[in-house]
Amino acid sequence: MNQKTSLLARIASGSLVLQIIGGIILGVILASVSTTGAHSVAFLGALFVGALKAIAPVLVFVLVASSIANQKKDSHTNMRPIIALYLFGTFAAALTAVIFSFAFPTTLLLATGIEGSNPPQGITEVLNTLLFKIVDNPVNALLTGNYIGILVWGAGLGITMHHASDSTKQMLADLSDSVSNIVRFVIRLAPIGIFGLVAATFAETGFEALAGYAQLLAVLVGAMLFIALVVNPIIVYVKIKRNPYPLVLKCLRESGVTAFFTRSSAANIPVNMALCEELKLHKDTYSVSIPLGATINMGGAAITITVLTLAAAHTLNIPIDFMTALLLSVVASVSACGASGVAGGSLLLIPLACSLFGISNDVAMQVVAVGFIIGVIQDSAETALNSSTDVIFTAAACEAAEAKEAAQAS
Repeated sequence: MNQKTSLLARIASGSLVLQIIGGIILGVILASVSTTGAHSVAFLGALFVGALKAIAPVLVFVLVASSIANQKKDSHTNMRPIIALYLFGTFAAALTAVIFSFAFPTTLLLATGIEGSNPPQGITEVLNTLLFKIVDNPVNALLTGNYIGILVWGAGLGITMHHASDSTKQMLADLSDSVSNIVRFVIRLAPIGIFGLVAATFAETGFEALAGYAQLLAVLVGAMLFIALVVNPIIVYVKIKRNPYPLVLKCLRESGVTAFFTRSSAANIPVNMALCEELKLHKDTYSVSIPLGATINMGGAAITITVLTLAAAHTLNIPIDFMTALLLSVVASVSACGASGVAGGSLLLIPLACSLFGISNDVAMQVVAVGFIIGVIQDSAETALNSSTDVIFTAAACEAAEAKEAAQAS
């Protein structure tokens, strides 16, 4: 019994990243050896993602309410610079996608099969959907994972309870800690969940269907890697004035890898909050910035919208000048920030961007279908970039603020 307890203790205290890598390798091996076996463990991945999605709305609501209710009068949350980083980073991603698309023009083998979808008809509709999510019923917001609504209701409850009795505020803090402990337990199960996700993905799709879209995938993933490994580090360096790569690589390793396989920014919110806690960031800051980032920090989505739209234009031999492409960057950035308010996320915003070039909705929906075909890679890489960047920008803003306070104090 003691030996079993000791083994479990060693596993629980071991490197989570190494355990996740082990889960990935075992998942690939199982899918290669036995498709039936891979399908039989798929439920492990579904359970893991389901657990993360279930706890994330409760975590965000309780953490935001508790942080604001218990906030000290002289506390600074650094939200303004974080939001500025989110918006600038998303625009930089769209602009990078334009440059990559011009440097490596791509044409598409158009697909069909998505005709029943109903994409938004304009930026106004996207923003209108997002605004109505703000005034969503709080219970419905929790049930549906509407994080804009959860943030607003959590902040409202926190503000009204800021003047409550100390015992009430302590109760909220204790509830927040309890939910955080549940999250830590769920995250420790990540290697098992990712093992199931990888095995199921390789068994179901393989990569044969992606071969015809190799160049498109190369442009998409190349742009995302360029943002993750070049643009984001430059932005972070400007903020913190030191080597940004230890922070960037840690966030990619501990947030990006999990997000790549769960393919859900919402499911990765608990992972990001645990990472922020490990980085010793200000709880009042990350409890708001992380769920907000999962909604508006959408560099990966901006890249997807821009690359696929320009690929459609190249396929139809539509001439594009740089100023029009720059306008596309702005439209893609605004659309990406509203992507969480649209069912289907970034892909169903492609027809909106295509309308800039006079591309018909029928053709645009064929481009969306291409997006779904390559989604096993596109969506995974997009989520990994979006989610890891939330922590990177939050950490950079917090460190810059601390350095400024230290300089003023001296």
